[in-house]
Amino acid sequence: MAHIPLEEGVPGIRSLVLYRPETGEPLYELAQILLRGESPLTSAERELIATYVSYKNECQFCASSHAAAARYLFHDEAKTVDLVLDDYKNAPISDKLKALLTIAGKVQADARTVLPEDVLSAREFGANDRDIHDTVLIAATFCMFNRYVDGLAALTPTDPEVYAQMGERMGTLGYVSPKRK
Repeated sequence: MAHIPLEEGVPGIRSLVLYRPETGEPLYELAQILLRGESPLTSAERELIATYVSYKNECQFCASSHAAAARYLFHDEAKTVDLVLDDYKNAPISDKLKALLTIAGKVQADARTVLPEDVLSAREFGANDRDIHDTVLIAATFCMFNRYVDGLAALTPTDPEVYAQMGERMGTLGYVSPKRK
């Protein structure tokens, strides 16, 4: 049960956006820019970074919904998401993405632990300034989103099919405000 009165049956951050649209709308816009806007990283890769950070933060709602979006966007490679969550260093992803996930994991745990060597490693595997910037901003933003959802105990469905539907909606529409959908 949520810590504040939220619209019944509306899960996760969507209920929080409906509760306070003047703060929620800019969060949706930020998610749209970060995860669907122009970037050298694909939308699937950016969703994977969001998923990884949310998973490490143990935010079931964000980890499950963004994993579903990443699976949808990875198409035939959907199993990659679960392999990354199990052991990203041995998952079938590029060395560049592995290096970026290392940075994202450090941002999630304690951003001050991101070292010049971490950035150099990412660069050695082809990451540019924008890749590194977007990875850090996605990781930091999802730490906030995770704490927002869990701090107010927003509804977290347990049915995987609910997340599959969310993932398809997020994968096709992006981050559309619940009141504009």
